[in-house]
Amino acid sequence: MTSEELLHFKFELIKEIKLMLQTRSRHKPQWLRSQDVQELLSISAGTLHNLREKRILPYSKLEGVIFYDYDDIIEVLKRNKVT
Repeated sequence: MTSEELLHFKFELIKEIKLMLQTRSRHKPQWLRSQDVQELLSISAGTLHNLREKRILPYSKLEGVIFYDYDDIIEVLKRNKVT
């Protein structure tokens, strides 16, 4: 294999990796359960409960199961960003 072929292979590989990462990030779930939010934010169940009770973090409840909109979570983080 020539150095030119190796260089071409390198660029093709980088392009494929970037494409995989972009595709993966676009397939985030829109609705998350409590456990998912706790893991995403690295918070306890009690802290999540407090955010819900204080109406800081919007949620939906369907047949006893609580769901959070991913975009709402990001919006709350942006609103509370300390600069």
